[in-house]
Amino acid sequence: MMDYKGRYKAFDTSRIRTYPVSERNNKVHLDDLVDPAAVFERRWEVPPHVEQQVEHIAAKIVELREKELPVVFFTGAHLIKNGLGPLVVDMVRRGLFTLVAGNGATSIHDFELCLFGETSENVPRALEEGAFGMAFEFNYINAALIVGDRMALGYGESIGRMMHEAAFRREVESVLHIPEESIRFEHPEISVQYACYEKGIPLTIHAGIGTDVLDQHDWFDGRAKGGCSGRDFLIYAEEITRFTRGGMVLNIGSAVTGPEVFLKAASMAGNIGKVPEGIITADFDIRPYDPGSFTDESKVGYYFRDQKSIVTRVPKAYHGEGIYVGGNQKVTIPLLYQKIIEKVGG
Repeated sequence: MMDYKGRYKAFDTSRIRTYPVSERNNKVHLDDLVDPAAVFERRWEVPPHVEQQVEHIAAKIVELREKELPVVFFTGAHLIKNGLGPLVVDMVRRGLFTLVAGNGATSIHDFELCLFGETSENVPRALEEGAFGMAFEFNYINAALIVGDRMALGYGESIGRMMHEAAFRREVESVLHIPEESIRFEHPEISVQYACYEKGIPLTIHAGIGTDVLDQHDWFDGRAKGGCSGRDFLIYAEEITRFTRGGMVLNIGSAVTGPEVFLKAASMAGNIGKVPEGIITADFDIRPYDPGSFTDESKVGYYFRDQKSIVTRVPKAYHGEGIYVGGNQKVTIPLLYQKIIEKVGG
């Protein structure tokens, strides 16, 4: 439990009861994941203008990488929950992204799939039983962040090392006082975090406190989580300093975190004379695109940052191009993958 010596009463996490994740009821299983090869076995039906947008984005990604310019891929957690992780894994292994980023839940869902091949807990049922998020195995991440923080690592690198390196896993097991070789990842081939660490591509996790099931446990250490995620932000910001000759930022299903992380990093880059120039931004989400709402505080669109910042403000400020791809990411992301792979000849 984290120490607290202030004037208020804090929750005592030592009272938390956990259970093995193998006993949990999940909604997403291995059979629900999208096989990269199967993407080419069907036509992904979208309106013609959406297909043109996706075709354009795919061509730009391939062109930028051929010129060794940066392409950053920021995704919310639903991409992983929707079974699209294997597509990202394949694109990472092909070197199509120079940095992958997400929030805490992005890391957690990917971790679960890597660990035991299932994710997306049945929340209503678990809430009724007081068991939501209480699987003991979440402490593998908590302990990995404690070890990573001691080593001054980032969040994504800490999880990647736990997945890859037996010595790092032993350190994690030691923190948790569990036997050696207790932690076994059964499906590393479908993990984005594993693929990024293996490829040497930064994966940065931009986490909050109290936002993730990790934070419910006795092994939760806010200093470790914040320290590791803070280092990831600096890794992300360093990547944005490479956008002085162009590049692309893709934002997938993140209405606030992805856009805000980019804005702060871009400001930092500009502050040291590394102003992004000619940047291309692509935002994939399911909401209608309504530019007229961006300056009207009485409209809901004012409060979402992806369309307002990623598609509009950013390209305008940096003399670039902003694209909004509206539609279900279960269709638009496989379509993007298909178009990219066709262009690289894979």
